[in-house]
Amino acid sequence: GAVVHAVRIAPESEWAAFPGPAPPIRVPHSLDEADRRPLDEAAEIAREWHVPMRTELLTGNTVDEIVAYADSVDADLVILGLRGHGAITGTVLGSVSLGVLHEARRPVLVGRGEKAHELALARSA
Repeated sequence: GAVVHAVRIAPESEWAAFPGPAPPIRVPHSLDEADRRPLDEAAEIAREWHVPMRTELLTGNTVDEIVAYADSVDADLVILGLRGHGAITGTVLGSVSLGVLHEARRPVLVGRGEKAHELALARSA
């Protein structure tokens, strides 16, 4: 009887480069089809498997938005993918999964997506 909530967090702003010697500047991010596409794809898979799903496209700080959304829907579990950039990249850029683990007031499951992909490929062979 559970409902899956798929959430994607788009940035509020992005870097824009201009020709010439001017340094890049931050400009507001305009939500577009590319922001929505992963949610639409997830919803399609959920429909194929008859899994009730709601999707939400949000903007802002990724960790804060995930934690706030999970609280707002009283989520039983937060599931996150792990990109696995490595310790140095994670330290420099920060880790969404680590941030959610520290901030969330509910259970969090972090999984590596490539293993699921490998399993799916092995099953189809």
